[in-house]
Amino acid sequence: MTDTTAATSATLEDRPGFETGYRTKGYRAYVLSSLLVVYIFNFIDRSIFGILTDPIRNSLGLEDWQMGMLGGLAFATFYTTLGIPIARVSEKTSRMMIIVASLTMWSLMTVLCGFAVSFATMFAFRLLVGVGEAGCTPPAQSVIADYFKPGNRATAASIYALGVPLGGMCAGLAAGPINDYVTGENVHALLEGWGWNWATGLVDWQSLEGWRIAFIAVGLPGLLFALIIGLTVKEPPRGYTDPPNASKPERETFGAALKKLSKKPTYVHVVTGAALASFAGYGIAAFSTSFLLRTHQLTLTQAALIFSLVLGLMAAIGVFLSGFLADRLSKRYPTALSWMPALGMGLSVPLYWLGYLSPSVALMLPPLMAAAMLHYFYLGPMYAVSAGVVDARTRATAVAITLFAVNLIGLGLGPTLIGLLSTVLKTMMISGADLGLTLDLCKEAVGLTADQATACSSADARGLQWSIIIFASIYGWAAIHYLLAGKTLQRDMIAKTA
Repeated sequence: MTDTTAATSATLEDRPGFETGYRTKGYRAYVLSSLLVVYIFNFIDRSIFGILTDPIRNSLGLEDWQMGMLGGLAFATFYTTLGIPIARVSEKTSRMMIIVASLTMWSLMTVLCGFAVSFATMFAFRLLVGVGEAGCTPPAQSVIADYFKPGNRATAASIYALGVPLGGMCAGLAAGPINDYVTGENVHALLEGWGWNWATGLVDWQSLEGWRIAFIAVGLPGLLFALIIGLTVKEPPRGYTDPPNASKPERETFGAALKKLSKKPTYVHVVTGAALASFAGYGIAAFSTSFLLRTHQLTLTQAALIFSLVLGLMAAIGVFLSGFLADRLSKRYPTALSWMPALGMGLSVPLYWLGYLSPSVALMLPPLMAAAMLHYFYLGPMYAVSAGVVDARTRATAVAITLFAVNLIGLGLGPTLIGLLSTVLKTMMISGADLGLTLDLCKEAVGLTADQATACSSADARGLQWSIIIFASIYGWAAIHYLLAGKTLQRDMIAKTA
């Protein structure tokens, strides 16, 4: 029995990496779970701003266009520009070290967002959050590709991508209740109860608003987890799981990598489609809780729970299914990575229209739940294609270029432009009311008649509502590009999924 077991073990060890993956199945699961948690922290710290949009806006006296800049441009400026240089560094140094340093950086800056006192200081802290988060996904996707064999990569990529909806869910579950129910006095009393007198003197806890405490609460755990993964997750050998026929060239220059990718029509269409989907998604997400507060008069806790728990759960299901189904359907339908996300996003458009135009929360939720699941079908295939059209030495760079385009257009412009559009539509609506109103008068809300106050509130809600509907229509445009990618998918992929 012992000899047989030993022989079997030896046989497994002798099998090539593209058949077995790197290290044991259990350890691969731990690595993937750890990277998923990192990505969840990534999106908690990114998404919490959208959850807290209205409390921050009211506290700092800002407009939607300013909140759009803070949620989009401020974060994306360094997030997009540093992603590629960091990915290039990760091609020749420890990817896990970069991930640990990045997690530490963005977690600390998230904590500091809780102490912002103006548009300028919040802008600066959001810039630095983006600096930290730039070093997360490109090296993480490269690590995943070296741990998992080609036939499992889309599933692994989609599990990692669950960090997007799960991070949003966690942000909502934390931010809403903390903002509504936790006060600075509660925190001060808690610290005193623990005997942490040294901490009570560091900050004037009793004066902190709920949204500030929320930033601090979600930022601190990331600092601890950075230490954990730094000690437990090992760096895999590059190209370990590549098939024997896959080329293993020396590290390419950035220009050569970009030229190679530009000649892959599959990659170009997938990135274009993903950028458009991200543009719509980030824009809508930045103001989803604000929509629920303004249109359906919910509390922030109620809005955050609906946005994060209900819609976030459906989005998570969509992200996982995108990779899980793609891996299995690709064996029979080689272009599944193309047509499946195209179908999902195309169907989501009328469902979003129906949901955001519904007069009640009960009628709104079913179509929005279906739409949230379907439109996220694009995410897993985006990562699988980005990593699959190039060899091992260029994967992190390819993913970084993908994320540069996706985040520059999506994260950088999406929240910024939907906030601007909302402000423009609000201005047009209050002007059309013919009540002598301006944005400043509505913001001050002092000395307004009942009709004027109603007009301001209605314009604030309807301007944002129609901005969201316009943005949701962009998913149809994104679907066309994913569909076009199918024409060259089989030709362009290096690591086959079969």
